[in-house]
Amino acid sequence: MQTLQHCPSCGASDLKIFYTVENVPVHSVLLMDTRNQAVTYPCGDIRLGFCRRCGFITNAAFDADVHEYSARYEGTPSYSSTFTAFNRAMAERLIERYDLHGKEIIEIGCGQGEFLILLCELGENHGMGFDPAYDNRLPAGFQSNRVDFIADFYSEKYTSYHADFVCCKMTLEHISDTAEFVRRVRRSIGERLDTTVFFQVPNATYVLHDVAFWDIYYEHCSYFTASSLHYLFEHCGFAVLDTHTEYDDQYLTIEARPTDKASGQDALGNGAAEIWQDVERFTQQCRHNLQQWQARLAAYQQSGKRVVLWGGGSKAVAFLTTLNVTDAIGYAVDINPNKHGTFLAGTGHAVVGPDFLVTYQPDVVIVMNPIYCAEIQHTLQNMGITSTMISIGD
Repeated sequence: MQTLQHCPSCGASDLKIFYTVENVPVHSVLLMDTRNQAVTYPCGDIRLGFCRRCGFITNAAFDADVHEYSARYEGTPSYSSTFTAFNRAMAERLIERYDLHGKEIIEIGCGQGEFLILLCELGENHGMGFDPAYDNRLPAGFQSNRVDFIADFYSEKYTSYHADFVCCKMTLEHISDTAEFVRRVRRSIGERLDTTVFFQVPNATYVLHDVAFWDIYYEHCSYFTASSLHYLFEHCGFAVLDTHTEYDDQYLTIEARPTDKASGQDALGNGAAEIWQDVERFTQQCRHNLQQWQARLAAYQQSGKRVVLWGGGSKAVAFLTTLNVTDAIGYAVDINPNKHGTFLAGTGHAVVGPDFLVTYQPDVVIVMNPIYCAEIQHTLQNMGITSTMISIGD
């Protein structure tokens, strides 16, 4: 196994490995049709390295060649009313802030296009979406004749496509060569300095502070804090307008415009030292948290409790494979109907819909994302299920 020696964000050679998990599935949300396919799916290692120069965190053992972004990739959270309301509010905010009316919009890594459709329908814009997993597998109500799609990775051959607004949500964390990717976006914009770019990524500060090991999985090879994301964009030809967190601090966003001026930011003055303190705290606390969860799940199993995870995606796969848990959990529950009847990569747990719980009657429901607790509790009450519900962060 080769280990990355240089930071993909700034090029420095001072990577400090601080977290390792071996033999995890290289994909977490591909639809696995059989249990055998799920438990035999290819695995890789996670070796998170911290760059002391710019504060970027990367999986130094990442291999992009093993990935399979195709129509089998099912990661949309848009079946959730909580997420849909958030997504719509974000689209409305961006439309108002940047006067996105009658404009051209590009979304890189658009998934099935839900957010791009919102931007184009609400602002009467035209959009172009790029994603190799796109196959028009949309939740009800997400259709538009204002948007065109290219089912492919955004690469150099598409830099001739131009827009007034370029967005990229929850995609940069899947890109290993981060600086080259952001520079590609900058090259595509050229001299159109009034173009606005909007990127959204998972917030690494949230992961570190909450010791959220379930948010660390193979597809996510790149982890950003506000300062390291700011550093990357400034040094790739952008003037940063704003960075902030949202969705209970789980998401980090950056808004920027291209500039033809060289960055004057000192690489050593971007908060890397503060991030390293968070990394050290994460390292010290993580082993203890893992042991606590293993003991809790073992106690549930010994007492014969039926336990399910609510959320059949990457968090569930990371939670189960990091803890090396199988029999202590019965099923993974998900409201996305495309996942029903499939199996989680690595452990092979079956993914079921909420209605299954009426018959199964679990004793404990572990919610994989605390922001959905109220929505899930409402669903359980409507089905007459009185299970104990706990959040992954409890």
